[in-house]
Amino acid sequence: MRDYQADNLLSVLVFDMDGTLADFYEVPNWLEKIRAFDASPYRDALPIYDMAFMSKVVLALKEAGWRIVVTTALSKVTTPEYDEQVTAAKLEWLAKYEFPYDEFHAVAYTDKKEDFTKALGGRQILVDDNPKVREDWTIGDTIDASQSILGELQALLIA
Repeated sequence: MRDYQADNLLSVLVFDMDGTLADFYEVPNWLEKIRAFDASPYRDALPIYDMAFMSKVVLALKEAGWRIVVTTALSKVTTPEYDEQVTAAKLEWLAKYEFPYDEFHAVAYTDKKEDFTKALGGRQILVDDNPKVREDWTIGDTIDASQSILGELQALLIA
């Protein structure tokens, strides 16, 4: 487990959604559906974690001064209308599972996620399951969401 040292700067925790919070890749026929511009997999994905517990941990982080940002990619092949449907489905998912956040960004698949939070400054940690996205993150630390993230998040509370 990484040792995160607290500092006096703003602390920002940036969460991906698909494969990090939402078990998107386990939705039956997810790829065929999104290729047909069907946004339902983004809405229908089950949570990877017990979201009541996850929300408690994230709320505790917020109370400890962390800013919680969700920065999630849109579909690789898309249209402006489909982007709107996917964004709405992702926001519905976050609301349904009561995931607490301060900012939400639905970004193009090729966008660098750090471009949406670097202006906040401070200490930033990205939580993402995609190794390439974590490699491209240059403004702070990362947490590998292909593994359980709960221990890493709880470690932030005691750092």
